[in-house]
Formats: sequence, C-alpha cells, structure tokens
Amino acid sequence: MGKAQTRCTWCTNDEIYINYHDLEWGRPIHEDKRLFEFLLLEGAQAGLNWLTILKKREGYRSAFAGFEADRVACFTEEDKINMLSNPGIIRNRIKINSAVNNAELFLNIQQEFGSFNAYIWAFMPGNQAIINQWENQADIPASTEISVAISKDLRKRGFTFVGPVICYAFMQATGMVDDHLLSCFRKEGV
Repeated sequence: MGKAQTRCTWCTNDEIYINYHDLEWGRPIHEDKRLFEFLLLEGAQAGLNWLTILKKREGYRSAFAGFEADRVACFTEEDKINMLSNPGIIRNRIKINSAVNNAELFLNIQQEFGSFNAYIWAFMPGNQAIINQWENQADIPASTEISVAISKDLRKRGFTFVGPVICYAFMQATGMVDDHLLSCFRKEGV
C-alpha cells in the first residue's frame, strides 16, 4: 500500500467503517455464503445508513443462522415473529420476511445455475469486475444498466428489497464494481 492512507470520502472515522472500507468493500466475492450475506444485509439497509447495518452485522449473523441460506429458508412464522424482539437486527417485519423469502429463492438460483456466484457474475461483461475511475464521490451513480438488469431479473424470480439502487450497492460491496476513488489508497492498479 504505497499511497498515504487517503480513503474514499464516504468512509467516516468509525473503526467499523474503516475496516469495512479497507478490507472488504470493492473486493470481488465469489463464495455463495458471502454473496447471500450481502444480499441479506443490503436488503436490511434499505432506507437506513450502511454503518447502522455494519454495527448490527454480528447480530444478523447470529439471528440469520450464520448466513446459511438453506437454514434461513426454513425459518418458520414463529422464528420470524421472535426476530421482531431481537435488538441485534433491524426489527422490521417486512425486511425479515423478505430475508426468508429471498433465501428460498437464492436456493432456487443455486439449483438452476449451479451456484449463485455463477448466476450473479454472468451479468458482468466477461464475468469480470468493472474497475471505475472516479475522481469525486458525486460522480458515482446510484444505479447502472447492469444493476437495473439484475434487479429486474431478481424481481421476476420473486425477490424483494432488490431495487436497482440496492443491487448497485450489492455490486459495490461484493466487488462486482470497484468504485474506490482514484485518490483512495485501496484503488487497485493506481
């Protein structure tokens, strides 16, 4: 890491945010379990600050069976009701129901494509990450044609909380796109 520790401007001084930015954000993920984790967390984040979700990440890990999609897909109505009293997560009935629903559909995609990884990365040109060259945070889009296509396909399959903006945040989180600013020390190849 030859550059001074200049980070993307969205990264606050919060240690959780710094660690997330430095060690995870924008790095390609190909493991289905981690892809499911980010799909679930991005849906939970809808309308909220991402730092709020990161601070509750361990609560989500505990409440949602270590992000094991096959286990989450089996949650009962009683399980979902009990989660409404769990302070370790965002206690929103619609988002909890969405997570369980999306887990079931995630398993369907795994069956159809062999893995969720094979499905989701097929949206990318040549199955490769897009490395953007942004100078300013304001230049980074909230959604793109690819995130719109992913959103449309996921919605067609019955997923919820997968709008184009959520899908683009998912793409950033899982390294399908590298939106680190050119001034950021984490920018690859700069």
